[in-house]
Amino acid sequence: MIAARWPWIAPFLMLGASNVFMTFAWYGHLRYRNVALPLAVLASWGIAFFEYSLAVPANRIGAGVYTVAELKTMQEAITLVVFALFSVFYLGQPLKVTTMIGFGFIFIGAIFVFMNR
Repeated sequence: MIAARWPWIAPFLMLGASNVFMTFAWYGHLRYRNVALPLAVLASWGIAFFEYSLAVPANRIGAGVYTVAELKTMQEAITLVVFALFSVFYLGQPLKVTTMIGFGFIFIGAIFVFMNR
């Protein structure tokens, strides 16, 4: 039963995990601004390897049941959730109401992408 649902579930799980890695790769260095930029870039590349190791298979698996537009929309929506949590809990930057409203509009757009299912 779970095996039959795996192509539907795997992209959400794998893209969620890949976005955690990518968010750390892109923004984690901001917590350590005293580290030399070339070292931050190299560390980010190393972290991004794990992001790609999850994102590529997630899209391969998901392409059997989702359109490419749906996969991209899913990835972007997951990115916003991961980024919001990362920003608040790791970087200590509160989310403004206007930011949350903007993210809400993006989620409304995501709903439209999935409406024809």
